[in-house]
Amino acid sequence: MTIKQLYSIFQQYPSVQTDTRSLKQGDIFFALKGPNFNANQFAEKALAAGAAYAVVDEAPATPNERIIVVSDTLDTLQQLAKHHRQQFDIPFIAITGSNGKTTTKELVHAVLSTRFKTYTTYGNLNNHIGVPLTILRVQKDAQMAVIEMGANHQQEIASYCAYTLPTHGIITNAGKAHLEGFGGVEGVRKGKGELYDYLRANNGTAFVMWDYDYLHTMSQGLPHIIKYGTADADVTGQLVQSEPFLSVAITSDNAFTIQTQLVGAYNLPNVLVAAAIGRHFGVEDQFIKKAIEQYAPSNSRSQLMERGDNKIILDAYNANPSSMRAAIENFAGIKADHKVLMLGAMAELGPESLDEHKQIVALLQQYPWDSVVLVGGDFLKIEHPFISKENAVQAAEWFRQQDLHHTFFLIKGSRSMQMEKVLA
Repeated sequence: MTIKQLYSIFQQYPSVQTDTRSLKQGDIFFALKGPNFNANQFAEKALAAGAAYAVVDEAPATPNERIIVVSDTLDTLQQLAKHHRQQFDIPFIAITGSNGKTTTKELVHAVLSTRFKTYTTYGNLNNHIGVPLTILRVQKDAQMAVIEMGANHQQEIASYCAYTLPTHGIITNAGKAHLEGFGGVEGVRKGKGELYDYLRANNGTAFVMWDYDYLHTMSQGLPHIIKYGTADADVTGQLVQSEPFLSVAITSDNAFTIQTQLVGAYNLPNVLVAAAIGRHFGVEDQFIKKAIEQYAPSNSRSQLMERGDNKIILDAYNANPSSMRAAIENFAGIKADHKVLMLGAMAELGPESLDEHKQIVALLQQYPWDSVVLVGGDFLKIEHPFISKENAVQAAEWFRQQDLHHTFFLIKGSRSMQMEKVLA
């Protein structure tokens, strides 16, 4: 079966699912497989649960006209997404970077949605499965699409661009994240820079954080650049305050101030690029302001919470050396009588991991804290003067045993550490 033929079926049943547990009546089920799973064996179950068709790459024992056999299910899913993408002549905005991708995506979506029918990545479905699924969820009434792209190795962003075909792009930053897969910071920049490479070759537009010198270098040769930053940019803004929430003054053209529900000065670039994109596409300042101010983070991303008379910044969705350092320095600047940090180890740092964890410990020692709890991973392999716990469950037990009042907590760690369990 050709992609065009499969697309004809998709037009009749325009909902794709890769998990039988989430199937709805009339879905097309794509049976993906990996090192630890093989969904081909669930094709019949998917049809029985209401799927219109199942796409597999292992022929069933008994032929079924509703089971479509292809050479590679994942490749077919991505090619179907590309064919669907080619039906649209609208801006497709790709977002990648080491930190801030999801927050930026949510802010950009909020701003653009005030004027345009805008589709975006659900949650953080930003990998080789999530990106094509996101594209396939873009419906005929779309006027904008905002696609988040995560990556942990070279050529991953390039592969996403091959079927997303972005017209616009943002690299939020290129810091110390996934060093093991990328092979160091220069490898991170090369990998993230694959988005610029695509835009450079396809007459695309990049929104570039002009405060970052390395993005100046990476963006050279791009045909269209919209600059944002604190100075010398098309859209400029300044930090007004960051406690308890971030407040930003847009200083270019008609100045105005945005009072966000975001925690941390490190979110300043995310607010600025949302404002820059809004202005570029003609969204009025009053709607940019309202959209950003109404956005409240969720899913353990810089959430400010209250437990009794204590305050908690829960930033447990992910962590790398760049974001961990930014979170600690931001927390150090917060005015509070009592401060406690509970930090989970950072993952996917390769041979640099021990040194990166030592640097975080050295940073922590520069400030006075009431308590610091370091949890799991390479924090267990280095000497430090702080409280040590093997996992989030042990950290949660320590948390429950404390009788702390009027205390500010920072809880952060890599996704694998599941530091949100501290509050369970």
